[in-house]
Amino acid sequence: MAFYSQEDSGEDYLFKIVLIGDSAVGKSNLLARFARDEFYPNSKSTIGVEFQTQKIEIKGKEIKAQIWDTAGQERFRAVTSAYYRGAVGALLVYDISRRRTFDSIGRWLNELHTHSDMNVVSILVGNKSDLKDTREVSTEEGKLLAESEGLFFMETSALESSNVTAAFETVVREIYNILSRKVMQSLDLKKPDSSLSGSGKTVVLETDSDQEIVSKKAWCCSS
Repeated sequence: MAFYSQEDSGEDYLFKIVLIGDSAVGKSNLLARFARDEFYPNSKSTIGVEFQTQKIEIKGKEIKAQIWDTAGQERFRAVTSAYYRGAVGALLVYDISRRRTFDSIGRWLNELHTHSDMNVVSILVGNKSDLKDTREVSTEEGKLLAESEGLFFMETSALESSNVTAAFETVVREIYNILSRKVMQSLDLKKPDSSLSGSGKTVVLETDSDQEIVSKKAWCCSS
């Protein structure tokens, strides 16, 4: 798992995070709400890959989250798979009003694990929680799946701006916490540096024990 320190910019770290899930589950609107506090009711499906950046301050450190929005359509998956590489965080998104999108989460998890570090900090996101009358996936089902896969869990509504910021910040905060624990414990660093901040170097951390930190840590919240 690699974390990047920014040399000349004001940020202390850069974390790459990917949004994945079926088409039309609301990935782009989650990103638009988080990055710009905007919502597009008639937004079109993402073509290929887009990304936005957002700064988050955690414990006095300024984190730059580079969030990649990947197309959910099958015909673009071969194109987008390369963009998983280097990701340290992921939001796996489904639509609570469409069970098919929930059933696809296992496939998206497999793809994430195939193309990225197995220990990517991930959160399962049940989006469109405002569609209460057409719900097909219960909150409990989402929580149980998250627990079985060692994921955080949260239900969101990009339309109502419910839990959107919390979902992204949960991932960023956990990535930072893992990094901090690794440094504090003085575990093996392939490229040791006396100062992580402002070094302009990639800090590569051994990940053998990361699974113990991340797995079975489901954090549930519904709107």
